[in-house]
Amino acid sequence: MVGGGQLARMTHEAGIPLGIRFKLLSDTPQDSAAQVVSDVVIGDYRDLDTLRAFAQGCDVVTFDHEHVPAEHLRALEAEGVVIRPGVEALLHAQDKGVMRERLREAGVPCPRHRIVADPEDVARFAEEEGDGYPVVLKTVRGGYDGKGVWVVRGVAEAAEPFRAGVPVLAEEMVDFARELAANVVRSPHGQAVAYPVVESIQVNGVCDTVIAPAPGLSEELSGQAQEMALKIAAELGVVGHLAVELFETRDGRLLVNELAMRPHNSGHWTQDGAVTSQFANHVRAVLDLPLGDPRPRAPWTVMTNVLGGDFPDMYAAYLHCMARDPALKIHMYGKDVKPGRKVGHVNTYGDDLAEARERGRHAADYLRGTITE
Repeated sequence: MVGGGQLARMTHEAGIPLGIRFKLLSDTPQDSAAQVVSDVVIGDYRDLDTLRAFAQGCDVVTFDHEHVPAEHLRALEAEGVVIRPGVEALLHAQDKGVMRERLREAGVPCPRHRIVADPEDVARFAEEEGDGYPVVLKTVRGGYDGKGVWVVRGVAEAAEPFRAGVPVLAEEMVDFARELAANVVRSPHGQAVAYPVVESIQVNGVCDTVIAPAPGLSEELSGQAQEMALKIAAELGVVGHLAVELFETRDGRLLVNELAMRPHNSGHWTQDGAVTSQFANHVRAVLDLPLGDPRPRAPWTVMTNVLGGDFPDMYAAYLHCMARDPALKIHMYGKDVKPGRKVGHVNTYGDDLAEARERGRHAADYLRGTITE
């Protein structure tokens, strides 16, 4: 697996019961996954020779991020390295412009959009193709957790995105009721499974809480979201886990916002709330094994992210959290605590949604140090 973050850490954990030997390309020995994987190569994923040496002896190469240059992956594929989800599929998670155009061709509903050249072109988009200002601007490559995204209300505010030196995508400002995510997994032989559609609650551009299944979502819209995600996976030839982030509009439509071709924050609830987790199914898919059951174990599962704050010793909080809630599931990533950084998550589940949410919120806040009782 290329990338040493928490997604690699949890994917490695899912492979252990199957006896899978896991090799990691990590930036530093301190990265989340590098702390727990025995076979670690420290190197730069942007360097072709490093990737080439790393891939030797691997049956398959997969990723915990989308940032490996596509030209390097094509070179590896030409040399016989098995890349999953596949270079041509992964391109649609790397480049928002390519993704938007491909989904448009496939008839998948997305916000109105186009590539813009400068702030004046943003103004033309707002007038001719959007509903006026505000307009959402995104760098087509890079960006996550709200980074690389701007909401602009005029020409003067539109200059900043163009300083990054990469193409900029303009999109209409969608009037959405909430954000949803449809998570699916697809294998090389075409088997696919779909998890329940979840609600994803963002705070300052960062995922805070995920509720599975999405409360109050009609069977019709839930089915549409799952079918849309399965269609995208098949159309793009995705192998492995695909997260489709969606807007549910106030007039009852679904629009695709983002794609991620790896395990995803919106699927972390599956570790404790589904028969087979997203991580286990990703491992199965990239190794072309039969996929596991994605059904939920409980009526409600809530994932609450633990963000770093001013309280560095979160581990001292275990005593309180575990004693207060023996059913609580804590997943920490081994990261240094920095304000606003994702350092872990907690999963709660049960028959009562309000209770599960309260338990998750209390545990996350106590681990962060924002509450002390």
